Amino acid sequence: MDNAKINEEVQKLLKLKSELQEREGPKKFVLKTGKGTRDYSPKDMALREKVFQVIVSTFKRHGAETIDTPVFELKDTLTGKYGEDSKLIYDLADQGGEILSLRYDLTVPFARYVAMNKIDNIKRYHIAKVYRRDNPAMTRGRYREFYQCDFDIAGQFDPMVPDAECLRIVHEILGGLDVGPYIVKVNHRKILDGIFATCGVPEDKFRPICSAVDKLDKTFWEDVRLEMVEEKGLDPQVADLIGEYVSLKGGADLISKLEADERLMGDKRTVEGLKDMKLLLKYCQLFGMEDRVSFDLSLARGLDYYTGVIYEAVLLGTKVNESSDSEVVGVGSVCGGGRYDNLVGMFAAKQKTVPCVGLSIGVERIFSILEAKAKREKLSVRTTETEVFVAAAQKNLLDQRMELCTLLWDADIKTEQSYKKNPKLLNQFQYCEENGIPLCVIIGQSELEQKIVKLRNVSTREERAVPRENMIEEIRKELSTCLQK
Repeated sequence: MDNAKINEEVQKLLKLKSELQEREGPKKFVLKTGKGTRDYSPKDMALREKVFQVIVSTFKRHGAETIDTPVFELKDTLTGKYGEDSKLIYDLADQGGEILSLRYDLTVPFARYVAMNKIDNIKRYHIAKVYRRDNPAMTRGRYREFYQCDFDIAGQFDPMVPDAECLRIVHEILGGLDVGPYIVKVNHRKILDGIFATCGVPEDKFRPICSAVDKLDKTFWEDVRLEMVEEKGLDPQVADLIGEYVSLKGGADLISKLEADERLMGDKRTVEGLKDMKLLLKYCQLFGMEDRVSFDLSLARGLDYYTGVIYEAVLLGTKVNESSDSEVVGVGSVCGGGRYDNLVGMFAAKQKTVPCVGLSIGVERIFSILEAKAKREKLSVRTTETEVFVAAAQKNLLDQRMELCTLLWDADIKTEQSYKKNPKLLNQFQYCEENGIPLCVIIGQSELEQKIVKLRNVSTREERAVPRENMIEEIRKELSTCLQK
């Protein structure tokens, strides 16, 4: 049966299904989010905002400016940049003659942006959602829709200086978020290619074999070897030689060991890669993070566009759900990145090269860890930043409360009041306590006549009277004391 006939029969079946559904009446509506996505409550969002604040402040501390790009790109822009992961790209229906796909990451759109605007150098950060048609694992922070926080340096600079700063940024962010112990694995694509060549891998299989090695952080060597031999068609002896190398990790000692390998040093790529790694480890020491960095030959990074140094930050021994007796496991990579010197040239006129290096923080996994920690330790999370609640001690003071709120808002003080005309004072105090509002401003008829207000410290329940003319100044003093505690 030809394709036209098959399509005709499919359309008939779909029409018949639609008719049957109409006869059955309206279906019960299912309230759920799409597979691999989730809603976020106010408490969830408060935690996420704190994480973003740490990340953005770190990016800005290192001199980055920000950009934004569309959530979808021309499909041709994304095609051929991700290796085997290209199958995870979400394709959209034809939109008026344009074949579009949802962005898979923020790196390829950044390279397109640099080429399109003829930029020679830029240091930028970008925080936005990306989309992957992957099998989700929600408890481990693996989603189909998720945020990435990217930092990239584009331009011609001396070797390993921007690369080392990217690693320092990872170190500052993970330390600032207090996510527990972590290690930053580093490797070099040229060293991997040199190993593959030395072991006898045909050059046209470098990237597929690299993609297989990339799975070593998720599975055992036996499984990776099986994929190399049975799926990728690699000689078993060649696979065994690769296995000897990718089991190695260390620091300067590993560089020395590889430099003593005559077979390996016969490959120019390996020599160049080890020279870079030696410099990178030196700079990491100067940046005070040598104890957090591990030269690990099992690190491969499956994406095709990497050309030099590659790295991943992995959390160690983290509980991934809220129960206190949950299994302690690694949550996997929470940050990855590397050097991609040829990606901009794929889009630029005359293939103009703009060297780039960058990193991407996988914040969803970090959120999973911090959410579990907050539940386990029963940490209270404020969902608003309200500083002052304007309360009335008597009825019929809504107008006066509104006037007070206006004065406080004009003074840039975060203020709330009850939306009831005559709320009970006890209910107003209870609202402050439940929502962690540090200060309450109370007015009654006597306070209005004396031109004063009462300031109530919500946590201590202590009250004191202050003149209306000094109210803003006294509130700020009181807030500074409350917030310090």
